[in-house]
Amino acid sequence: MTDRTADLKQRFSQHQDGDVDVVILGAGVNGAGLFRDLSLQGVNCLIVDKSDFGSGTSAAPSRLIHGGLKYLETGEFRLVAQSALERNLLLRNAPHCVEALPTFVPIFSWTRGIWAALRTLTGSTTAPRSRGALLIKIGLALYDFFGSRNRVMPRHRFLLKRRALKEMPHVTPEIVAGGIYYDAKISRPERLVYELVKDGLETNQASLAANSTRLVSSADGLLTFQRADGYAFSVRPKLVINAAGPWIDHVNAALGAPAHLIGGTKGSHILLDHPELVRSLNGHMIYFEADDGRICLVYGYLGQALVGSTDIPCDDPDNVRCEEPEIDYFLDSVRSLLPSLRFDRDQVTYSYSGIRPLPASDASSPGLISRDHSAPVFEPQAGRPFPIISLVGGKWTTFRGFAEEVTDTVLARLQRSRRTSTERLAIGGGRDFPITSNERANWIRSVAAKSGVEADRVDELLGRYGTTAAEILAHRCDYSDSQRVSGAPRHSALEIDWIVRQEMVVHLSDIVFRRTTMAIEGLLTIPGLREIGAIAAAALQWDAQRLNQEIDDVVTALSKFHGQTLTEENMRRAAGPAAR
Repeated sequence: MTDRTADLKQRFSQHQDGDVDVVILGAGVNGAGLFRDLSLQGVNCLIVDKSDFGSGTSAAPSRLIHGGLKYLETGEFRLVAQSALERNLLLRNAPHCVEALPTFVPIFSWTRGIWAALRTLTGSTTAPRSRGALLIKIGLALYDFFGSRNRVMPRHRFLLKRRALKEMPHVTPEIVAGGIYYDAKISRPERLVYELVKDGLETNQASLAANSTRLVSSADGLLTFQRADGYAFSVRPKLVINAAGPWIDHVNAALGAPAHLIGGTKGSHILLDHPELVRSLNGHMIYFEADDGRICLVYGYLGQALVGSTDIPCDDPDNVRCEEPEIDYFLDSVRSLLPSLRFDRDQVTYSYSGIRPLPASDASSPGLISRDHSAPVFEPQAGRPFPIISLVGGKWTTFRGFAEEVTDTVLARLQRSRRTSTERLAIGGGRDFPITSNERANWIRSVAAKSGVEADRVDELLGRYGTTAAEILAHRCDYSDSQRVSGAPRHSALEIDWIVRQEMVVHLSDIVFRRTTMAIEGLLTIPGLREIGAIAAAALQWDAQRLNQEIDDVVTALSKFHGQTLTEENMRRAAGPAAR
């Protein structure tokens, strides 16, 4: 039995039906952010997910923390202002996995798109195309203005053609100018979701969390759940939050409140093994308009190049994947943008897709559906004494602000007051993170002295886990940090054992897809999976049949949803450098 598992088992064994104030169904970033905020206010919460924390839509973003430049043209100024503020706050509160990302915008004309943009602002359902220099200059100036609260990054720069091509030499010479502005990227979104849940559990000892747990019945105010291990429990909440993302309508129906709230769109991405492209980007993202007018992006992510994204109506979140035509679309788009570089199918190492839980809309273009959030309420009725608040829409960047709004609503309904704000509250491994070079050097030196591990290794783990790295290196077990995983030589057996014992792991997939980035980095091999699985099996008491099933499930998921075929041979990137 693991340490954290033992703690949660004790909490579950001691809880009574009426001990839980709020049940949150769905542990994506919106649900996890709300769980943390409510727990901080002393509200006893239970958060439940049928899969793992952060395993749905929250695991399939463009991995950006951004203010939403494109939302300016649809007039969503409040959303842009909130997004830019939340971006700035996340750069401070989660410095272990959120960092600034200079972004280059290629410009192909001087005046195009102005009238189309004005029509969109006044309600037109046709998105503007060929956004010219004047329009982009106005947009970047507005973006700087909306990002001025808690500013942490420079203002934009506008470059004429010669200077723009010097900055981005492989961009097509058909541009007339370019702009550089600053947003941010998140290296490990799935880990951050888990850390939000962990923060909530540590803040309120009466709060509960359960992954791989399904709602099996809802009757007369009693919700009954069953975990993957067969353990069943019931709670009688005062209020229910439906944070199931694209599954919101299904969950509401199961709770006896059928409705049509979601009109999701599919966003797909691919990763390329393209060192020349990554070098030429020089730490920048290119945010560009494809030939069909759709906004695309490409930037360096953990040593590879990430390309995205599509925006296609879709309503099947359980089977969403990046399809062949989408891959062709991405490759054609970057070929057109960067004609001097080669782009072929053999460079595609990984693909992923998710459904954005956008509000139901009759917009003719998916890109015009609002990315803002709302929280409609279904009041109690006969047979269901609790209200249901559904978290509709939103985006990764604004999860904290969304959680704050809903928390205040819940507190008012429970007739309680807010104790503290999350605005300046560090998340997980971002707590006490050394920001300056001197602080970082001192932190690394101290942890290296205590753990006996080389400073370079401490630095690597600090980049991967934040200040949680100190706990990992202090972990006492049958493994050492020098024992490395086959195919992933910068990940150790000690790391894996700590993750399994401390981070609520239920399945092998939890480790390789979400607690680490081994899958998306292409670091998995069959021998490596066996080694990781053996560590998990020892801690979680899996027998040989269970271990083999866990390995098969990961191999199947890689093939079915991510375009990777795992064999006994080492993968392409097995011995390659691991990024931050």
